Amino acid sequence: MTIDERKNNNLTNNNMVQNLLLENREKLTISGVLDVLSFDDQIVILETELGLLTVKGENLRINKLSLDTAEVIVDGEIYNLGYSEKDLDKKSSGGILGKIFK
Repeated sequence: MTIDERKNNNLTNNNMVQNLLLENREKLTISGVLDVLSFDDQIVILETELGLLTVKGENLRINKLSLDTAEVIVDGEIYNLGYSEKDLDKKSSGGILGKIFK
């Protein structure tokens, strides 16, 4: 199943389930992952069913990546987890120019 098919399937079912399990700030298990957008030893950016998830820390590594089961395991020293909007285009249209030219 491709990423687009999974996205369309999730939109039709409205079954957006995501679990985050953080163990001792060293092991993060994430379900509901659609894609890994970027990663290095200090930041991992994931596209999830509920938006973009940014994981920050040190010595980060992806221990398990399974897009079939939509699960990712990140190991390392985890300092920060943060979500951002799923659709960045919607956010940019509400900028200052969008407000001026309403």
